[in-house]
Amino acid sequence: QVQLLETGGGLVQAGGSLRLSCTDSEGTGSAYAMGWFRQAPGKDREIVAASSWDGVNTYYTDSVKGRFTIYRYNSKNTVNLQMNRLRPLFMAVYYCAMGRHSGVVLGQVCFWGQGTQVTVSA
Repeated sequence: QVQLLETGGGLVQAGGSLRLSCTDSEGTGSAYAMGWFRQAPGKDREIVAASSWDGVNTYYTDSVKGRFTIYRYNSKNTVNLQMNRLRPLFMAVYYCAMGRHSGVVLGQVCFWGQGTQVTVSA
């Protein structure tokens, strides 16, 4: 079965940077869009960024545009999320996701990572 293994979460000061990484253990990522969601305490899970299999088509939620960049490394079955200029409101559990391609890059999610905590201090 597909396993999405996430690393890179942690504690960072506001304005700092963090890089999340997600590896598809089965190497099936090229057939799917991949992306990152987040869920803050008391909030619904929301999409943050997504990438087509080749990295050509990307999507970002408005709040992270210019701050976050998503990268696909298909030779290593990996998707990274570079997060710069972090704000306390971005504090959440971040989940790697793999799913169907759609007009908004990532549609129906088929597989989820276990989540990695991102904490941003003021």
